[in-house]
Amino acid sequence: MTSSKPTYILPAVAIIIFNANNEVLLQRRRDTNKWCIICGHVEYGETVENAALREIKEETGCKAEIVRLIGIYSNPLFETYFYSDKNVQYVTSYFEAKLTAELNFLFSNEETLELKFFDQDSLPDNMSTQIDEHWLEDALSKQDSAFIR
Repeated sequence: MTSSKPTYILPAVAIIIFNANNEVLLQRRRDTNKWCIICGHVEYGETVENAALREIKEETGCKAEIVRLIGIYSNPLFETYFYSDKNVQYVTSYFEAKLTAELNFLFSNEETLELKFFDQDSLPDNMSTQIDEHWLEDALSKQDSAFIR
């Protein structure tokens, strides 16, 4: 079956943040009520690095700095979203970042319901399925070069 909706390929960013205990920061998203790493769209006129830092600030209320590029992800199985008016395949630049201010765990806004650090072995059951299946494995890897998935 062919869709009559327009299709696009657009840039996006995803960011993983660890605390001193190597726990992963997750955001419970207001739009899906699911837990996910920080992520979002690249806006016209900004670099992927600036988009990542903006998304962190918008979704956590904290400033941060980029630690490294983990990889570039474009697998249609994980990067395609079917909206009511369009279908979009994202090409996602995935970064590791560190917060440069203390996180307010009571922070919430129109995008964020809740923020919490999770042990890597105790991630919540209601994780978003629209992130690459290798997101944690790649972030934990000490590989020198970026992943391309």
